[in-house]
Amino acid sequence: MDLSIHTTVLPHDDPDASLTFWRDTLGFEVRSDVGQGRMRWITVGPAGQPGISILLAPPGADPGITDDERRTIAEMMAKGTYGWILLATADLDGTFAKVRDGGAEVVQEPTEQPYGARDCAFRDPSGNLVRIQQLR
Repeated sequence: MDLSIHTTVLPHDDPDASLTFWRDTLGFEVRSDVGQGRMRWITVGPAGQPGISILLAPPGADPGITDDERRTIAEMMAKGTYGWILLATADLDGTFAKVRDGGAEVVQEPTEQPYGARDCAFRDPSGNLVRIQQLR
C-alpha cells in the first residue's frame, strides 16, 4: 500500500479567530473557506506542502450528534481536551517566539522531554492543543 496523510480535522468554535491563528500566527495557507457565519469549514495547510491539510470544522454540525453530545464537545473544547495536533519545525525557539508574540496561549515553553523530543505547546482559539516539536 502507498498511503499518505491528506487531511486531518480539528474543531473550531470561532472561525475568524481560528483563521487568524492558523493563517496569521502559524503562517499556514488558506486552501478553502466554505459556509457562512460560525458554520464554516476552513482548510489550511503548510506553505509548500499542498498535499497536507487541516480541516477546521464546526464540531456540532453533524446531524447525527445529539444535543447532549454537542454540550460534551463544547465542554471538552473549553477544557482543551477535545482536539490536538503535533507539528514540527527546524527552528523551535524561533517558532515558539513568533507564536507566543502572536498572542497564542502558551501551554509549555520549549522543553527537552525525557522521551527524547524537544517541544513546546500552545492552545489555538478553540482550545485545541498544538504541540510543536524540534526536527532533529
